[in-house]
Amino acid sequence: MPTPADRGPGQPWRPGIPAPAPVDPDTPSADIRIGYARCSTLTQELQTQLDALVAKRIPRDKIFSEKISTRVRVRPQFEAALTAAREIKAHAPHCRVIFTVYEMKRLGRDAAELTALADHLTAHGLILEMLAGPLPGIYDPSGPGRLLFAFFAAMAETERENIREATLEGLDTAARKGNHGGRPPVITNDMLHTVLRRRANGETVEDIQPDLIIPTGRRKGQSPSLSSIYRALAEHEKTQAYPEAVEAAHADFAALQQRERRPK
Repeated sequence: MPTPADRGPGQPWRPGIPAPAPVDPDTPSADIRIGYARCSTLTQELQTQLDALVAKRIPRDKIFSEKISTRVRVRPQFEAALTAAREIKAHAPHCRVIFTVYEMKRLGRDAAELTALADHLTAHGLILEMLAGPLPGIYDPSGPGRLLFAFFAAMAETERENIREATLEGLDTAARKGNHGGRPPVITNDMLHTVLRRRANGETVEDIQPDLIIPTGRRKGQSPSLSSIYRALAEHEKTQAYPEAVEAAHADFAALQQRERRPK
């Protein structure tokens, strides 16, 4: 027997009013996806990512892509994708706006970047989707997906504490040897700045290494090893990601030295 359409609470029933059709969650009125793809300038992974985003029926004009090194923290197309997602959400607050990537490593290179992204998505009511990798799925920071965002925050806190402890140990070791800095003397600040500047211009560490000369010590006049350069770069990148951890280590070390100087 036919039944009348749901008239809603407090409304009289009128014949001929059809029941509203259910909304398909994959229709643009329910979900709007913004796609982002990134690969290193040295690899050719971009097409696979683009194909996966197109397979999710994301329009071409809503897919942002770039070939850019993981060393570069400012990614123009990444920022453009986030801006587009924010603007769509502002104009269509009733829609789910989903920021879609192929896999997690396309989002950032460390926990600091992932945590910053999680905070940004949460603040603007955006949803994260990963199509492949170890954690595929849709993550809503206001729903069950908040567990993933909490995991990002825990990762960042662990990295921050590890950097603080490593910096503190380096300062202590250097002080016991009569030095006052945490970096091994084989790579000076001037050498590190040279590497950073030339890498930003497209040169590789292998190209730069022969031009670096150790100014003092047992290996004076020689070039540092590639492993020494990479270690210095890794240390620099971590301190850039978590400057507050380095500051905390220096403050802790200064407090320890003050306590040791007090008369007993």
